[in-house]
Amino acid sequence: MNPLGAFWHLTNFFAPAVGIGLIAASLAKLLWRRELKTVRWWPLSLWAMAGSAAVLVAGLVAFGRDGKMATYGAMVIACALCLWWAGFGRSRQG
Repeated sequence: MNPLGAFWHLTNFFAPAVGIGLIAASLAKLLWRRELKTVRWWPLSLWAMAGSAAVLVAGLVAFGRDGKMATYGAMVIACALCLWWAGFGRSRQG
C-alpha cells in the first residue's frame, strides 16, 4: 500500500468517530444550552471524538476487523460517557 492509500485507509477508519463526535457535541450544546453554557464546543467535541476513536481501535483489536455493530454500539456509549464527563463531570468539580 502506498502512502496515499494508507492515508485514505486511516481517514476512513476514523471517520465514524469524528462524525459522531462532532454531531453529538453539537446536539448536546443545543439540547442542554443553559447547563453547557460555560463549556466550549471544541473541547467537548474533541473528548467525544477521542473516546469514540479509542473504542474503534479497541474493537479492531478485539474482533480482528473493523465495521462490527458491537464496536459501533460501544462507540455510541463511549461518546455519551465522554460528553457527560467533559460537559458535566469536569465543570462541576472545584
